[in-house]
Amino acid sequence: MRSSLQSYRKVSLDSEISVASPHRIIQMMFDGALQRLAQSRYAIENNDLTNKGIYIGKAIGIITGLNNSLNMEAGGQIAQNLSDLYDFMLRRISEANLNNDVKALDDVSEIIRTIKEGWDAIPPEQHHIDSHSSAM
Repeated sequence: MRSSLQSYRKVSLDSEISVASPHRIIQMMFDGALQRLAQSRYAIENNDLTNKGIYIGKAIGIITGLNNSLNMEAGGQIAQNLSDLYDFMLRRISEANLNNDVKALDDVSEIIRTIKEGWDAIPPEQHHIDSHSSAM
């Protein structure tokens, strides 16, 4: 049953991504990072080292993807500031992994929530403007 549910979720996510705007894909990445961080936190609290590693690895992958999507030329100082924030978050996640530090995960979650709030506030008529790669 669990495998079927996971397969359904993957197909559903793949379908949503295939029709999503670049703006929506970045929103989904922020959501995914927050979910993986929450799952990592839960795993640390329950001394579940296997899942901690899995979810931290996924969070790192998503944040790395966000960082790699930055257009440093078009984004200027905003893109550089975001890149610095993503690098900081990756260091904090690594510290959380090494030290089982839920506070470090909370710090990263708070930063992502703040960036996501700004991203979500972009008016729909501006969603087509090269998305994350120009503004972020």
